[in-house]
Amino acid sequence: MSAEWNWNRLGDHCIKIGSGSTPTGGKDAYLEQWPFMLIRSQNVHNDGFKPSGLAFISKDQAKKLNGVAIEAGDVLLNITGDSVARVCLAISHYLPARVNQHVAIIRPNPSVFDSRFVRYFLASDYQQDLMLSLAAAGATRNALTKSMIEDFKVPSPPIEIQRGIADTLSVLDDRITLLRETNATLEAIAQALFKSWFVDFDPVRAKMEGRLPVGMDEATAALFPDSFEESELGLVPRGWRVARLDEFMELSYGKALKATDRNAGNVPVYGSGGVTGWHNDSLVNGHSVIIGRKGTVGSLYWEDKPFFPIDTTYYVRTSSPMTYCYYLLQTLGLTGMDTDAAVPGLNRSNVYRLLASFPNTAVLGAFDNVTNTIRASIFRHNEQAQTLTILRDTLLPRLISGQLRLPDALKEIEGALP
Repeated sequence: MSAEWNWNRLGDHCIKIGSGSTPTGGKDAYLEQWPFMLIRSQNVHNDGFKPSGLAFISKDQAKKLNGVAIEAGDVLLNITGDSVARVCLAISHYLPARVNQHVAIIRPNPSVFDSRFVRYFLASDYQQDLMLSLAAAGATRNALTKSMIEDFKVPSPPIEIQRGIADTLSVLDDRITLLRETNATLEAIAQALFKSWFVDFDPVRAKMEGRLPVGMDEATAALFPDSFEESELGLVPRGWRVARLDEFMELSYGKALKATDRNAGNVPVYGSGGVTGWHNDSLVNGHSVIIGRKGTVGSLYWEDKPFFPIDTTYYVRTSSPMTYCYYLLQTLGLTGMDTDAAVPGLNRSNVYRLLASFPNTAVLGAFDNVTNTIRASIFRHNEQAQTLTILRDTLLPRLISGQLRLPDALKEIEGALP
């Protein structure tokens, strides 16, 4: 990284650098809700704070950890384990809170460093590589120590420029966040529609009561029966059949592809934990659903473009609408179907034996039409978010090093925003 700006030692210009500890009693001390949150490494990600998995502690436990009370705008840095070096800002919405021993609080002196600027610097490829190399040098496990953090050298443009850089990059982050939140809402709508049609059978119940199903036109409502019949699954809409999953979908095995055998390309490589890298060739050329087979059992991912699923996954092949298969699989509890005590595993035969109420072709087609429209919007938003992420990651090192000035960066951003 260029040295356009002066660089200062972080520890010389911080009000606080320190990590927390595990509350007395460990996990047994965690509560199901407020009053205090305990932020752990799983909440700290380079693309922002993630509330999933937040722990909660009592007022008395929090008092014992007053020394690691978080303030809005603090920089949170993971300092141990596989998530070491991940960094984000503390958000006021998730306060009051404390951190455990795997997370460090960095609170810069605001007259010298804008905390957002420091966070962006720590998330840059340059500093991430440095922190990962320092952490890997430990004798037992990946770890960053307080003295290492204090010795970090940080570029130090005038505070007004730091704020301008942070504001500029935040415009991109805010847009990316909005696109992701919109997609989460669209996913929830599609899931709710599946539940209404194929789990709760709301259209059938409405017709039994002599009314038009809520939010449905007459032509679509006409596709549903107005009564139920008994089945292996209990009451199902009359005329629908109960089908084993292997009657209408196949779970095909992914293929081994070591990281050393991958060639540079834009084809996503999927493992059970999601995208693990990229390759120049695909195993599957149409859209499909990826299912975690080994490792993260039962995880589900939708992919629109060609992709390469590795041997820790299955992918779905079907002549039925893929949308129906995807949202059905979300309701079947696959994450709880671990059948291997040593290495978590999802047995395909066990999945195939699961039963589903299978509607007629017309109902499947109607659901597919609606959800394909939703998924097209999700795909478009994902593409926009990826474009903005690439732009942000390109601008970040140039801005914080002083190679690119703010007016030029703003022009690039204006040209990229829709």
